[in-house]
Amino acid sequence: MPSSNPTSLTGWWCNATSEYAFLGFSYEVTDCQSKSQLTKDFKNIRNTFDGRYVRLYGACDKKGYYNDVVDAAWAAGLGVHALIWFGFDGGNQWKTRRDDLFGILHSNPKAKFVTRVVQFGSEPLFDDVLPHAQLAAQVTAAKKNLSSLHIPVTVSELAYGYQERGGAQDVLDVIDSINIHMLPFFDGKASTSDKAWPLVLRDLNWYIARGKGKKMYMDENGWPSKSYPGVEPNSPDAKADITNEHGYFTLLENHCKDLKNQAQGGVGWFAHIYSDDQEPGYGIYSDSGKLKFPFKPSTQC
Repeated sequence: MPSSNPTSLTGWWCNATSEYAFLGFSYEVTDCQSKSQLTKDFKNIRNTFDGRYVRLYGACDKKGYYNDVVDAAWAAGLGVHALIWFGFDGGNQWKTRRDDLFGILHSNPKAKFVTRVVQFGSEPLFDDVLPHAQLAAQVTAAKKNLSSLHIPVTVSELAYGYQERGGAQDVLDVIDSINIHMLPFFDGKASTSDKAWPLVLRDLNWYIARGKGKKMYMDENGWPSKSYPGVEPNSPDAKADITNEHGYFTLLENHCKDLKNQAQGGVGWFAHIYSDDQEPGYGIYSDSGKLKFPFKPSTQC
């Protein structure tokens, strides 16, 4: 990062058509990690794994917390896929989170230089948080609010979330990029992760057919290393263990060129999630802070 804030976003971001293969990690902030912890982890994402981005997951409702995220990302040289978290309990707290985030994006001079996109999520269609027409209206309003900052807006969602709402084409039409939850472990046809490519490709093809050439990212993307209430397979053949978690990312590595050959320079993917102490079973790191398996994914092919 430069020693002082740039004066313009012109030429600041790499073109999205250069973004494919591994991009970074989902990172849960429900624990309201300190700025020093955020900075440590973000620098590790950048320096150990060559990550470009961190995609936020969950929510910290500490007033002004996104300022700490901005400072940590700036220090680490990472971009942020910010998130307006709806949660799982209904209610309107997401509106406060939205307004707080937008306030910081406008007031913090560094924010627009690290915030690559704002996501409505996670899985608001699948969780039936808002009717799809209202969600589309929220995206449209957010794009207007953030237009002077040139921050795009999207929705973080499963293909099935769109499908169970009749396709929700109104949402697909207004989002700036297609941010996909790719979790084939839960598919009714799942078995082991090394056989999951047809499931991944099926969902990608669904988006390709309806996405009108928009850039695609797989952001909540992974395979759990253990099954427990709330993370249970829908197929008796689906296997949740460290071998299969590792195998899923190996599968993406093996299909790097297939992902690269998609619209707008290819599909970029995140690993969900940084550590098991953020979401059990999905972490690249265990609760004890050790890598669960060798992980050095390709950032190009």
